[in-house]
Amino acid sequence: MNIKINHIAKMEGHAGFMASVLDGDVKSAKIEVQEGIRLIEGVLIGREYKDMPIVAQRICGICPVVHNLTAIKALENAMGVAVSQETEKLRTLLECGQIIHSHALHLFFLSLADFLDIDNDIELVKKYPEETKKAIRIREFGMEIVKVIGGRVVHPLTNEVGGFKKIPDQEALKNLLIFSKEALGVSLELGEFFRKIKIPDFERETEYVALSKNGEYSIYGGDIVSSRGLHIPVEKFESNFLELQKQQEVIKRMEHDGKSYMVGAIARININRNKLKGESYRYLASLGWKFPDFNPFHNILAQMVELIHFTEEAQKIIRELLNLNLENALTKEYKIKAGSGVAAVEAPRGTLYYHVEVDEKGYIKNVNIITPTAQFLSNLEDDIAEYIPHIMGLSDGKRQRKLRGFIRAYDPCISCAVH
Repeated sequence: MNIKINHIAKMEGHAGFMASVLDGDVKSAKIEVQEGIRLIEGVLIGREYKDMPIVAQRICGICPVVHNLTAIKALENAMGVAVSQETEKLRTLLECGQIIHSHALHLFFLSLADFLDIDNDIELVKKYPEETKKAIRIREFGMEIVKVIGGRVVHPLTNEVGGFKKIPDQEALKNLLIFSKEALGVSLELGEFFRKIKIPDFERETEYVALSKNGEYSIYGGDIVSSRGLHIPVEKFESNFLELQKQQEVIKRMEHDGKSYMVGAIARININRNKLKGESYRYLASLGWKFPDFNPFHNILAQMVELIHFTEEAQKIIRELLNLNLENALTKEYKIKAGSGVAAVEAPRGTLYYHVEVDEKGYIKNVNIITPTAQFLSNLEDDIAEYIPHIMGLSDGKRQRKLRGFIRAYDPCISCAVH
């Protein structure tokens, strides 16, 4: 029999699903990408380096911040441009805001209904009005961070190679600090709600990959680390992971040692959980997980852990920024020169990787962008192939609902994948 889902709603971009099952054996399981290739990398070649962060952040409307940050960081590495600690703290805070608002959106409005057997979000909002308000409030906190630091919520304006064009004033940061205290309380309340949700019991062993750095739950820097012992600098990513493109596909995929792997919240929790502190550490402990945890549905609760963590982290960074001279984050003069640079930053959905080459005049010669969804898409298909036999006894309608929920739990971004 064939299982076909023409369109999977409530995720970034357009995709369907097709599986072939013969006598209970899954012969194939494939995400069908329904978007055309956008060729952003080709658009960037020949343009001045300053255009790259501006153009690249248009890859996605949900996670433009991380594309902006990773592009800038790769360019700085290519041209040997050093930045201040104030700049790095502002950028880390920006990414905290990015993850907070993306996780709040996905957790509540894109995935929750799947676990509660609710048909649509209108019904969800009617049934859980107070929780809806809490999710919106947390998301507003994340968006306010991006607005204060980046100049606006979508496609930030202030961040550039070498630092910031404009820095936030003290009053705006003080208001963010006040907001952070409310947001943390609300996130803990929402966490209690999510902790009671029944998660399907399914596991498939896989490899997790994420950035890792001593002493911190890293998102802006660190090495590439995997749950199977790999530990390499970001510069060696392309020589250790295989980028491939299958026939008749518009997306690139990634493999490690010939196998699929997973990135994202659940990967970060598996690799960096011992670096959590405070409320996020206590919340994760309350879930009672045994590690390594290989239940892909747990990606939802991993995002809830991170929602609490990055709200705490944002609060900590804001306090630090209030005691620093942010004038040091303003862009200083630097020399444009030829070079090749790479960078990786943790996006909401996993590690985003950029490799850029510029000439002596600062024009872009080559770009390679590897997005989180391109990295975990094969892992998603491998997971589904093993999951389908568990739901074959259901009716067609219920089986399709379960599969949609499974795919959405991964939080794929097809728009990024077809960049």
